[in-house]
Amino acid sequence: MADIGVEAAAARGKLVSSRISESGAGWHCQEIGNFQALRPNKNSFTWLHPKTLWRSRNEILAGVLGDPSAEVRRRWVASMRENGADPDFRMVREMGSEYAFIVIGDTGEGDASQYAVVPGLLKMGEKTDFAVIASDVIYPTGAASDYCDKFFRPFKDYDAPIFAIPGNHDWYDGLGGFMRVFCGAKPLTVEREGFKLSPAGLRGIFWKKPEPIDEAALAEAWKMRGRPTQEARQPAPYWVLDLGELVLVGIDTGITGSLDREQGEWLRHVSSADSRPKVLITGKPIYVRNDYKPCPIEGGGTVDEIVRNPAHNYVAAIGGDVHNHQRFPVMVDGRVIQYIVSGGGGAFMHATHTIPRVDKVHEDDFRCYPLRGDSLSFYSLLYSRKLRMKWLYLTPEEAVTLMSRRIGNEPVRDTPEVKITARMKWAARLLGGWPMPFHLPVGRFFHRWISELTDWDTPPFFKSFLHVSVSPGVLRIRCFAATGCLAQELEPPMEDEVIIPLV
Repeated sequence: MADIGVEAAAARGKLVSSRISESGAGWHCQEIGNFQALRPNKNSFTWLHPKTLWRSRNEILAGVLGDPSAEVRRRWVASMRENGADPDFRMVREMGSEYAFIVIGDTGEGDASQYAVVPGLLKMGEKTDFAVIASDVIYPTGAASDYCDKFFRPFKDYDAPIFAIPGNHDWYDGLGGFMRVFCGAKPLTVEREGFKLSPAGLRGIFWKKPEPIDEAALAEAWKMRGRPTQEARQPAPYWVLDLGELVLVGIDTGITGSLDREQGEWLRHVSSADSRPKVLITGKPIYVRNDYKPCPIEGGGTVDEIVRNPAHNYVAAIGGDVHNHQRFPVMVDGRVIQYIVSGGGGAFMHATHTIPRVDKVHEDDFRCYPLRGDSLSFYSLLYSRKLRMKWLYLTPEEAVTLMSRRIGNEPVRDTPEVKITARMKWAARLLGGWPMPFHLPVGRFFHRWISELTDWDTPPFFKSFLHVSVSPGVLRIRCFAATGCLAQELEPPMEDEVIIPLV
């Protein structure tokens, strides 16, 4: 594995990223990009609206009263098999010796934060052969009625097929919208049972039911991506994409981040079917925030056990769900597997400044975007305005210095030396970026709830997507940023790059 630093690429004059300068991060934005003209309206998506939270209630119900997604998935899969789907859910695309594709996660809020990604994605995706959406195509509940402005319109000018795997939010609608759009499936027959005094019975009372699909409206929306070059039809919510030298394997982790027994058996089968290099695309990342989440399989075993098996030859595992970019190059039995989080495709940004010093890999080998200092500075700006507390604001220089001291590494970009004050420490504490007295878990609380409940519609957005290219014997994965500033629309900054030999 060869890891090419963006600093070296910048020195060659090919990019200006957040790892080089504040302007590369989108600070001091001189001119807002053209993404606003792409939006159908100027409405903002917010998780603070009671209707949005109520529509998303299935997440809580699944955690408390049990998740019925596995049984519903089995019914979807059975219906696809009955309609002639390939037994292994395999799609074969004839590729040349060199090709490229886009991976983008957690796209569908439909507001400025999603559309800000579009210009850079179209520019970097001009010569790509297809794209994959990794998790949460549509917020808040994956309903078919939301696909027009949150899928078809933003990607109407991407002139290649788009495949997808569902995220937890796509499951809040019973996967009805996802299966209709990506698999061409008709709605399942609703199975109604009488009330039972049980967790499942209680869940049935409050569970959000699938929304009816307006077929006429959906057909009209489909015209925006109706060119033959954009045509894509996948056989199931999980699949194999056979690309010749490389194989992509997409899995459906449902609401709670696990695989049912049938999908687990399928994954073992397709992983062992041949020894070609493989990349896993998953709705939930396996390594994230220095946590290890191997993804359990019903009946025993985990997804990561399959990924780590040298006979299966997985070289990378890319997951969505968490709304930023992270990369963990993990040494497994003498070889490196790249575990990547790619969830910065359009939803609110999950903070990175709450990520502690990592020990799952060497801290110097870990990558994240936005940088921890930029994340801290941004949230300090946001909350200083919301709470009208000017002292809470930390400049990018102050935030970089604080996070460098906190993590114990050298600042990624050159910054003026800043003296750390008590005011700066307390601001960072309240935002989860500095240790609290008595070890209060502010960092995780901030990551899970506070960042989720604060969205914004002005640059810098700190969004990102992956450009993946294959040439003989080589897989190259690059992370490009979308800040919402015109400069980054015209030349999307490269924030991370890794080159993997395909053996």
